[in-house]
Amino acid sequence: MMHRLNELKDREDFRPVAPAVLAEEASSYFEGCVESPFMLFVYDVRPEMADRVPAIRHVDGTARAQTVSRQQSPLFHQLLERFREQTGVPVLVNTSFNTRGKPVVCTPHDALECFYTSPIDVLAIGDYMLTK
Repeated sequence: MMHRLNELKDREDFRPVAPAVLAEEASSYFEGCVESPFMLFVYDVRPEMADRVPAIRHVDGTARAQTVSRQQSPLFHQLLERFREQTGVPVLVNTSFNTRGKPVVCTPHDALECFYTSPIDVLAIGDYMLTK
């Protein structure tokens, strides 16, 4: 997953990504993580969960987790719940939406431009999903 993500973003392999996790499940995956909605803190990934979330672990076994609560972000929370229902894991990779040398996507126009000028396969935007 890390290789594919770095390929999509055209970035160096050493750059870490961060996990987004359901707030109510955070302490099950990350030691000492209670609330961290802004990815400001690094937590140890619990050893018993390490094999379940390999794409989000740094080489030192840590992760810069973002907790997602229903109150803070209802749609993102719902996405994480659906992913958990299908996989048993309430964690997704979270990274900025941009490619090398480009600013972070801020508008639908930016999103479409990034999508069509990169190897990204699918773009979900609002109620729409575009595929190549």
